[in-house]
Amino acid sequence: MSTDAIVLLKEDHKEMRRLFKAFQDAEEGPASQRQKLVDQILEALTVHTYLENEVMYPEVRRLLPDLEDDILESYEEHHVADVLCAELASMNADDERFNAKTTVLIENVTHHVEEEEQDWFPKVRDALGRKQLQEIGEKMIALRADAPRTPAAPKAIKKALDAVTA
Repeated sequence: MSTDAIVLLKEDHKEMRRLFKAFQDAEEGPASQRQKLVDQILEALTVHTYLENEVMYPEVRRLLPDLEDDILESYEEHHVADVLCAELASMNADDERFNAKTTVLIENVTHHVEEEEQDWFPKVRDALGRKQLQEIGEKMIALRADAPRTPAAPKAIKKALDAVTA
């Protein structure tokens, strides 16, 4: 398994895309199936954004101050996703707005992922050496087991509040 931070984040992105497609394929299916998929999406996003906010973004911000604007934009995109995740976590799949809210979340996250992979990751990879990306990745791996799994987890709430007050 790679410890390269960008490789790890791209693996998360791949899993999110898989979950997004599964939801889209199940959009007309039973509410229980959609609920299960959204629960999985919320867990994947909660863990992923936590790792980026706690490790990747602060490290890159420290090492590459020229990317400050990109990082601030990413924090804000995460905040929008956090709000949608919190709302979805409190909804039932049979709510009339459940599918629409999930679709908006998927669209926002997909946009964010595409920006990271096409623009931000190449800048970071070019500027940081392999060793630095592996060190950042090792920190992310170490933190993953203790990362919040739901938008209502205290660490996830703190992350969302930090975005509002920062």
